[in-house]
Amino acid sequence: MNVFERLHQGEAIDIRDNDYQREVHGEMDRCRELCFRINSTSPTDRETILELENELCGGQMRDGTFFTPPFQVDLANCLKLGKNVFANHGLTVMSLGGIEIEDGVMMGPEVGLFTVNHEPEHIRVVMTKKIHIKKNAWIGARVNILPGVTIGENAIVGTGSIVTKDIPDNAVAVGNPARVVKFIK
Repeated sequence: MNVFERLHQGEAIDIRDNDYQREVHGEMDRCRELCFRINSTSPTDRETILELENELCGGQMRDGTFFTPPFQVDLANCLKLGKNVFANHGLTVMSLGGIEIEDGVMMGPEVGLFTVNHEPEHIRVVMTKKIHIKKNAWIGARVNILPGVTIGENAIVGTGSIVTKDIPDNAVAVGNPARVVKFIK
């Protein structure tokens, strides 16, 4: 079992572990290089950006899926993307725990998706939990989504919210921490 599989099954791993260093940092290096190239490409050269994004994300940038540069994805091999996913500029993705973003999701500027945390008494030990954003959810500008959160289908998360718990389908959530304020539909 590789380090990614071990983490996704709930194991906590010391970041100084040789397997962690080789496997995780190898993918991080690949992603940093590709993000650098994407972020350094002229914004009018959409064709090159899409080619590089596809290389980064293993061919998942299709059918309208696009991340607006600049952005940073640390581990694209832990990212699963649907169709017609859009992220505005400034996206930060820390996906070691796995992130699934379903069809039609829209993300505003400077959204942060964070699947990793550290043991408080052993800060070099990491733990992960998956983030799942369901179909047609709308994530407002500068929203931060923390490990283990599911955002429901058609849900809206308001600008600047910090999401620490699941948001149900068709809910509107705002605040720090984000709280459901109403339902739509």
